[in-house]
This record gives sequence, C-alpha cells and structure tokens, in this order.
Amino acid sequence: MADKTPQLLDYLSRADGWVGASELAERLGVSTRTVRSYVTAIKSAAAPLEVVASSTSGYRLNRDAYARHLSDSAHRSGSPEKPRERVAFLVSTLTESAAEHEVHALADRLFVSLSTLESDLRRVRSLAREAGADLLRSGDRVRITGDEGALRRLISRIFREESARGMFDLRQVEEAFAVGDLSAFKTDVIALLEESGYAVNDFGLDGVLVHTAIAVERTRRRGAEPTADAAHAPPARATAELEGALAPLVARHFGAALPDGELASLALLLVTRVGTRQRAEEAAAADRATVARILGEAQREYLVDLDDEEFLLRLTLHVRNLVTRARAGIATRNPLARSIKTSYPLTYELAVYLASGVQQEYAIAISDDEIAFLALHVGSHLERHARPEDEVTAALVLPGYHDLADVVRGRIEAAVGSELRIVQVLPRSDAPIDGLGTDLVITTLPRLGAPDAVVVVSPFPTATELDAVRAAVARVRRHRRRGRIKDELLRYLDERLYVRDIAADDEAGVIRVLGQRMIALGHIDEAYLEGALERERLSSTAFTETLAVPHSMAMTAERTAIALAVNKSPIPWGDGRVNVVAFVAFSAEGRAAFQTVFEQFVDVFADRADVQRLLHGPADFGAFVERLVAVIDS
Repeated sequence: MADKTPQLLDYLSRADGWVGASELAERLGVSTRTVRSYVTAIKSAAAPLEVVASSTSGYRLNRDAYARHLSDSAHRSGSPEKPRERVAFLVSTLTESAAEHEVHALADRLFVSLSTLESDLRRVRSLAREAGADLLRSGDRVRITGDEGALRRLISRIFREESARGMFDLRQVEEAFAVGDLSAFKTDVIALLEESGYAVNDFGLDGVLVHTAIAVERTRRRGAEPTADAAHAPPARATAELEGALAPLVARHFGAALPDGELASLALLLVTRVGTRQRAEEAAAADRATVARILGEAQREYLVDLDDEEFLLRLTLHVRNLVTRARAGIATRNPLARSIKTSYPLTYELAVYLASGVQQEYAIAISDDEIAFLALHVGSHLERHARPEDEVTAALVLPGYHDLADVVRGRIEAAVGSELRIVQVLPRSDAPIDGLGTDLVITTLPRLGAPDAVVVVSPFPTATELDAVRAAVARVRRHRRRGRIKDELLRYLDERLYVRDIAADDEAGVIRVLGQRMIALGHIDEAYLEGALERERLSSTAFTETLAVPHSMAMTAERTAIALAVNKSPIPWGDGRVNVVAFVAFSAEGRAAFQTVFEQFVDVFADRADVQRLLHGPADFGAFVERLVAVIDS
C-alpha cells in the first residue's frame, strides 16, 4: 500500500484547527487505524520535535516544528529510506558515469532487499524513458544510457519533483550540484533580462537555475557535449546577443565555460520560461489577432470585460512564449496553481477557456501550471477593473471639531484601502446613524448595543479598532456574496437531480450519471454532456478539497440547472478526492447567472466545517436544502 504521509501532512498544513481521524481517513482513502499508523511514523521520524499534536479532537500540525523538521531533513546525511528518495539516489548514482553498477551492491548501499531494488529500478526505467534515455540490464549489472540532453532532463525531473514538495531553496540546489552562489547569479540574470527589454517571471527562473546548476556540474565532470534541447533553440539572431552576455556571467559565477549548445539552450529557457518581451513590435499581427479572437469569445461566454489593448498585448506576448515552451517540451511549475484555482475559481475558469482556444489554434497541450499563469494575467486585469458592486460604502459620523473628521477618515482609508469608500461625513454629535443608505456607519459617538452595521472607534482609531472596521467590511462583502448565491442557487436545485452516496468509479462515471438525469428531464443533450467530459479532460474541476463543479464551457443547455451528488465517502477526482459534485448546466440565457452561481457555490463549499455539517446531516433532499440555507446564512 502506498505511503500517504505526505498527503496527510499537506492536508493538515491547510487546516485551521483540529482534524478528526475519520475525516483524514476519508480524505486519504484509508482506515482510521492506518491514519494513526501514519501519525506514529511521522512522530517517530521527527522526534524530539512534535510535528503532529494529538488529542480527543483529532490531529493538528505544529507548523513551527514541521518547518524545523523539513530544514533538518534537508541537511541530514544518511541512506535514503522512502521509495522516492531511493529513486532519486539511483538516478544520481547511475548518471554520474556511463559505467555499469552491480545490483547487489546498490541494494546493500540502500539497505533494501533485491525485490525492493527491482521495484525502484522499474520506476527509474519509466522516468528515464520519459526523458529520452533508458535503463539497460545485463545480468546483475545496470546502467542508464542516453545523450547528455536526455540525462540532464532526467536529473532535472527528479530534482523538480523533490523541490515541489516544499518551497524552492537555492541552497539545496547549490549543495546538490556543488555549484557556487546561485543567488548572485540569479540577481545578474534578472538585471540582464530587464536591460534587454524583458519582463521577468520569477517562478520560471527557479527552474532555469536548476537547469544551469546541472549543466555546470555535468560540464565540469564530463566535458562540453551539446544537449538535445539546443536543437529547439530559435534562430541565432534571436538569442545570440543574450548568449554572448550569459557566457561571462556563467564563467564569473561558476568558473565554468559552457559549450555553445548549452548557452543556446539556456538562452532559450530564459526567453520562453522567464522573460517576456515588453515591446509591442514583438507581438506578431497573426498572434495578436488570434488572441483577440479568443478573448472576444470569452467575453461573450462569460460576460466579463476583457477589452483592453495593454492586456491584449501582454497576453499575446505570454501566449507566444507559452506556445514555444509547449513545442519545445519545456515545463514550468507554478507553485500558486492550487491557491489560484481554489480562491479565484471564475478567474481560473476563464483561463481554462483561453487555454482551450490556444490549444486548438496552435495544436499544443497546456498543463495546469500554464493555465494558472494565464489566470494570473486574467486576474491582474480583472482586479484593475473591479466592478463597483464589490465596493463597500460607509458614512462617518462624529462631532464637528477642527480637522478631526479628516484625521479619522485618513486613518481609516489608509488602513482599509480601496475595499471601503466613505461616501458621507456627518460632523455633528446629533447626526442620525440610521437610514443613511450606506453599508456601514463608522462613528466616534459611544453606542450601547450597536448593530453589526455600526462600528464604534475612538477619535484616534487604534489598531484594534481599525481591525474591527476591516472585519466589518469583510462581513458585508461575505453577506453580499452569500445573499447572491442564496437567491440564485435555490432556483436551480431539483430533488430529481439530487443523488446521495453515488456509486461511480471515477470523474467520468459521476458526470455521466448526473448528466443522464439532466438529459432525462430535457435540460441538456448528449453534446452538452460530452462537452462537460471534454472540459474535465482539460483540467480537473475540483476547485476545493471537497467540491468538484463539472460543466461544459459552451452554455448551450436548454435551461440552467444543477445536478448534485453528495457522498460521505470521498470520490477520487483528479489528484484528490471530493465529497460533493455539482454538475452545472448553463443555458444561453443563464450567462448572467454564471458568475454568481459558479464562484459563490465554490465559496460556500470551501469551508471544511460547513461541508462536514452538510455531509453528516439528514440525507433527504428537503432537509439537505434547509441545512444548505442555514450554512449560507450562518
């Protein structure tokens, strides 16, 4: 059985408080006894640090202790213990030279049986073939073969998988590949790109630093042999200047002279993963027209304003780099992918729509990481053009005294920012605080039993009082969001589209069961159902740890409706497991409701405690709806 302690730690790291053993068991797909075994193993490995605390309420992660444990583990010497650690060790050992290695000796070095080693070698062979290399076996001896480019891709893959389990740490790269100061090299590379007219993507730069470290270390050891990746380099005139500037940087920081093929490969990575040209002439007319068409289609489907020349230019330049990366097989990890998808589901959905158009137009495949980068562009644009209805208004009521009103207003606006707009200032001690027509009233006049919409502050608001203002703003916005979903959502639920503890093996099975119910009622046709399955193949619709919202990107349903499956035992979905599946069908007339229903539905099911209340309540439809309304109103 697979060791799921990493998933357990990851789940605890994102929980606010105690998590029960049964909830962890459901989430991991194991028994509560296995959960206890995982926790015991974690405590033993981290002793004397108490990484996981236990109580009658369940388990909770001690984040400070966990951070210290990870730091200690990164610098601790010793034999690899876990399968992934052994695979990393084998790749490193077998790629150090072209010589063969004896399997019994490898098993002895890892302190494992031959059968365990054989299992690890099968994983190594699979990874090697994906990178363009191979693991060859001759009797009791093994070796990895392949050109230098394939071997470096394999090493880079292993290191990226390891670093993906935590924050990227330059010191780990420096120690792993025995290179010099990568931080100083990074600083100079950023300066070089900016001087050359590029906007820098820091997320992509981390991967390029790993590539550079591998290239330097292996060039020192094995000499100057060009990588296969250099074959994907653009014409010399496009990167020659950058290559010429990189050569002395590498020599100065690492004391190594990379061959021409390596410099071409490094320059390609920088201009596709890291740097985006900022000059308008770099956006070819054909690419600009293509992206403009896809944006226009997205505007019509989702009723959002994406019509902006600067946004079009930036997105076109990004798409050009994205296409180049995809065609060259260059992967870039986005550590914000999960948080973007969970916190900004509509923005992510818009990015999926754009990615679908780009995929079809350029005949490429786009990963979830690349979709998240598109979402960053879309989210940045939407944030700059935030809708007025998201704004909270307030009236300021206080006694008239010199410049007191200006002082109080200035402190509040500086603390809360653009989320609050003070539209009235009433500098009178007898001013009313009722019926002012604003979301909030902020006053310096003492009030006994003030309602939630009234916040009392002192003439010189303290930090605690400013926190209270911020909390009131958040409360108004959340109430507004919840009010919208309550009005819209309940219109689209139907007892005939409600399934409890659905029996299906995977995402497609659940979607088909719910879709067939909609087809039977005439809400959708087979084409819409196939569209929902195609959308799921583009990127998982699991937007939180408990909720998936499958749907078609084409709003062609006969009427807007929601088919709901609620399971106490989680359903495998993408890379995770969910308890609630809401198959949403939108009609053309339902476009206006899309943003409200889609984004706010995700908001309701993002709270673990709320979801548990729904899962463990009465199973019949009427009682579920009543409990859902109570959760929305709470």
